[in-house]
Amino acid sequence: REKDDKPKIWMPKFWMAKEDKDRRRSSDDGESNAEKSKKMEKEEKFFRETFMYNKEIKVISRATAECSVPSKRRVDLPVTAGEQLDVIDVTEGKAVICRNSEGRYGYVLVEHLNFR
Repeated sequence: REKDDKPKIWMPKFWMAKEDKDRRRSSDDGESNAEKSKKMEKEEKFFRETFMYNKEIKVISRATAECSVPSKRRVDLPVTAGEQLDVIDVTEGKAVICRNSEGRYGYVLVEHLNFR
């Protein structure tokens, strides 16, 4: 080995936690806050027109979906197991009006929700 050759220095590679990587990826190439708020406003407007809802939208409670349920009608909210939902209003039947993290609104049966 000659004097001019520098030894290679080994540097450890630090692994990033999966959550941090996903968060960084979603913030980099995801929708901007302006686009998200515009989409949320559009969903709220559709909700108010469809449900003829003129009250203030307040979150009564938070619930977790126990199982995945596809929507059969446009007014039903499709949910996936473990999804966090905001309960907006209680109806006379067995359903409640919920909002998901994407800002979509719809009916969800109480039997599919866990309120803990």
